[in-house]
Amino acid sequence: MSAPDAAAGGEEFVTHPLLRECGVAHGFGLRGSPPVPALARPHQVHGRAVARAQDPRQPLGDADAVVTGAPGLAVGIVTADCLPLLVAADAGRVVAAVHAGWRGLAEGVIEAALAALRAEADAGAALVAAVGPHVGPCCYEVDAPVLSALARRFGDGLDAALRPSRPGHARLDLAQLALRELEANGIASESLGVVPDPCTRCDAERYHSYRRDGARAGRLVHWIRSGARGVDTASAPP
Repeated sequence: MSAPDAAAGGEEFVTHPLLRECGVAHGFGLRGSPPVPALARPHQVHGRAVARAQDPRQPLGDADAVVTGAPGLAVGIVTADCLPLLVAADAGRVVAAVHAGWRGLAEGVIEAALAALRAEADAGAALVAAVGPHVGPCCYEVDAPVLSALARRFGDGLDAALRPSRPGHARLDLAQLALRELEANGIASESLGVVPDPCTRCDAERYHSYRRDGARAGRLVHWIRSGARGVDTASAPP
């Protein structure tokens, strides 16, 4: 897995070097991040449905991942503790934004998003993925029903993402589960990255958090823009 990197460019958004090196314009949101114009974004429902976007004015309906191969189109999702994932194929010609909380992980939203991405990309295209800021295991305790739902998908692999807490509960590392799913779906570890110090609940100065702030919590917007092959879009404004 690639070493994480600090935010770039005045902290308007957090970026990751793996996507920057591909020339892919993208950003993980912070408090006070500027709006992203013409952003194609679905209505999120904590499931595994994937929307395919061709135009920013196109209604996308209920989905927790959005894929596009339309040149120059930005797609995105919002979070307030759940895990955001940005993925690029064909050096950014096809991109995806994924919202993955525990429900989405249990439903297989990452697997569904990668299948949709590969269906739009060239056969055998290399994929690069970066995990953005989300609630960390330091602050995310889950109960037995959540653990049972995740165990049905991850089996014994769930254990590596858990830290013991009180009886019937455990602290959950969402990033560990996401990385496991990404590798299980054929992305090499060197093509995977995680932003540094990602706990949204811990860092009130930089991040919104539902677990910290409840119903008054804001939302972080995470986005990625597709680009024609061979064209560097990393410096394009959002």
